[in-house]
Amino acid sequence: MGFTIGGTRGIREIRQSTRRRGRAAEGIAVAEYSGLWGWDVVPGARAYAGACSCGATNCAAPGAHPLDSTPVVHAGATLEEATGAWAKVPGAAVMLPVGRAFDVIEVAEEAGRQALVRLERLGLPLGPVTVTPQGRAQFFVAPGSAAELPDLLYRMAWDDTRLDLHALGPGCYLTAPPSDRAGRGPVRWLRAPAPDSAARPPAARLLIGTLAYVAHRSRA
Repeated sequence: MGFTIGGTRGIREIRQSTRRRGRAAEGIAVAEYSGLWGWDVVPGARAYAGACSCGATNCAAPGAHPLDSTPVVHAGATLEEATGAWAKVPGAAVMLPVGRAFDVIEVAEEAGRQALVRLERLGLPLGPVTVTPQGRAQFFVAPGSAAELPDLLYRMAWDDTRLDLHALGPGCYLTAPPSDRAGRGPVRWLRAPAPDSAARPPAARLLIGTLAYVAHRSRA
């Protein structure tokens, strides 16, 4: 069974099919992320009472890293492929590799909420935005944005200012809704994926001015 990436009919079909089969919310999310939004999905570790499900006693990031030697659900996977793969890793967190379909600009949650209001009022294109239980807002931006960030901040005269603003690029992974991160609680959508933005997140240059200004004001 295939789906058109970004199609609202596809969303309904995935949710109806997974509910009929009794699959968990994370299985539904995996099918949506891969089949509709065009994102790879990888199984991630969970944290329980401070211990990581990976089994390492000295784990550097309990409940906040991909599991080793587990299958990737690739972008464009069918419903059967996505849910079948996820059934092989019961209890895994849903994680998205950064640097493939999107990079991420991360700020403090309150700054992110303020920036999102400003950006929407300006009518600028926006991609998905998550909020983590650690109080971070994560804005999805075009791939390659992480490498461009230092130059963007320099050209906008923000390079000499200490900002709580960071870029995540290739090699990083996000825990995606509805999974919990590091045992602290669930990641949530501040701005959910939509057909017009999930597959084509905006260039970072469109958002950085507002994000940097709000981050600076919040710090002050």
